[in-house]
Amino acid sequence: MSTAAMTAPISAPREDKSGFTRDRAVWGAIMLAPYVLVFAVMVVYPVAYGLWLGLNWNSYRALFADPIFIRTVVNTIIFLFVAVNLKFLIALLLSGFFVQQRAWIRIVLVLFILPWAVPSIPTILSFRVMLNPENGMVNQQLFQWFGVMEGPGWLTDPTLAFVCSIFVHIWKSLPFWTLILITGRLAIAQDLYEAASVDGANRWQQFRFITWPSLATLYVTSTMLSMIWTLGDFNSVYLLTGGGPGDLNHVLATLGIRYMRNNNLDLGIASIIVAMPLILPMVFVMVKRLSKGAEA
Repeated sequence: MSTAAMTAPISAPREDKSGFTRDRAVWGAIMLAPYVLVFAVMVVYPVAYGLWLGLNWNSYRALFADPIFIRTVVNTIIFLFVAVNLKFLIALLLSGFFVQQRAWIRIVLVLFILPWAVPSIPTILSFRVMLNPENGMVNQQLFQWFGVMEGPGWLTDPTLAFVCSIFVHIWKSLPFWTLILITGRLAIAQDLYEAASVDGANRWQQFRFITWPSLATLYVTSTMLSMIWTLGDFNSVYLLTGGGPGDLNHVLATLGIRYMRNNNLDLGIASIIVAMPLILPMVFVMVKRLSKGAEA
């Protein structure tokens, strides 16, 4: 072997213009493969299979011809608008109360969180028992305290049943969003409030010029996320009223279950897929806002 051959340098791994070698690319693909596989199995396949089942156009014609569907769409829009906005307005107010550093407020906060920590099924069913017009605790208390012989039909009157469904949804999810806003308030530098107090700013001015500008992005992003979750929440309506009375209080999530219980899978899938035009724009806007936040 020649001396030149013995002293020749070992060839370095080929490297492209971006600085990545082929070995690094291979190892990257190997490390990424499990995540891609899980994403394909858990997300891509169920969504694609659902969309494939929903390609029966006759189902959509039958769905739009069903008078219950039109009322369901109206119910869903009202439910989303009232429940989400009222929930976040209350959460914003409560976050200002619970953020105070006092021992008794911490104890109250723990009690306030309990409804969110308890599973949905037993808590909502307990509301169903309490609101029973005949022997429920609420009407019994109305009789004992105020002498009301015949209390309201909480779950038999369509309007009251719908209002009760919104109330239960807010009661169940309010602690979670209040905690989110408390976290946002705690991230605000206290120096800003101290400086504002020195300058003579009152509570409203501190909220307007310090708290709200700091919470606005979190508030809007959480609102959109809550709208997506609320659109898929069937527990509050289905467990409390079953979509009744007389199928008058269905939302899109419970209408799909109604069709499936009647062995009409195509209509059930179609009633769920029609919600996609509402969900996709919110997901797009929310991801775009989160991307801007990450870049900032």
